[in-house]
Amino acid sequence: MILNPDFPHIVWSFTYRGWRLEVDQSEEDGQVLYIVWANHEAGCAVAVPCAYTQAAAIKQAKRYVDARMKTPAIKIV
Repeated sequence: MILNPDFPHIVWSFTYRGWRLEVDQSEEDGQVLYIVWANHEAGCAVAVPCAYTQAAAIKQAKRYVDARMKTPAIKIV
């Protein structure tokens, strides 16, 4: 059993190049942290596991999407 569950607290979300980016804000030992979830029609992933400012989180999330857009999808036959 988790004594102190950390539920998502989405403070901002926006669409970037067809991906829905959701910025989550949490606090750990007095430090505010930002995590960004990247949602796409094929699924979702944590684009940014930890950033110390909202601006840094957004910048890293956009880089994540840009990198995924450049990488061709892998097809398993």
